[in-house]
Amino acid sequence: MSLPPVGRVVRTARLLLSPVQWRDMDEMAALKGDAGAFGLMLGGVRSRVQAEAEMADDLAFWARRGVGIFTVREENRFLGMTGMHERPDGRGLSLRFALFPSARGRGIAREAAGAALRFAHDAGEARVIAVAREDNFASRTTLGGIGMTVAARFERDGYPMLVYESVQEGVGR
Repeated sequence: MSLPPVGRVVRTARLLLSPVQWRDMDEMAALKGDAGAFGLMLGGVRSRVQAEAEMADDLAFWARRGVGIFTVREENRFLGMTGMHERPDGRGLSLRFALFPSARGRGIAREAAGAALRFAHDAGEARVIAVAREDNFASRTTLGGIGMTVAARFERDGYPMLVYESVQEGVGR
């Protein structure tokens, strides 16, 4: 039996990553509704209703897999999100991250995404992927910076996409 998400807080040098909860809904809806934060994500900017449906999915995913989406905070200020979800295209467990534009340029994405990736591997996930548009150099830099490598390419909606992966040998799933 996995721990409930509440017991899965991750601390880094600057950040607090906490599993999403319903109390985070307003902040998550604002993030997912921000084109600067979510415009390049799979599915793009979300409405409040879409963000609420994703929150329900995220909470269920935590319960089912023992990994999931974290909020990212610095000095109690909400900056964005990172963590794991199951890709809807069947490619597997995937790392995602999104920050408000005001939080960029200080290594926050690398620190948060790296902590989420380590958490997933420590939780027994042997393989984690991440997908980025080929022209999204900020995401590609973050993914490479946390040790993920390009494993495949595909096209989505006319854009070349890169599949990054991190494989931890000797880990469970």
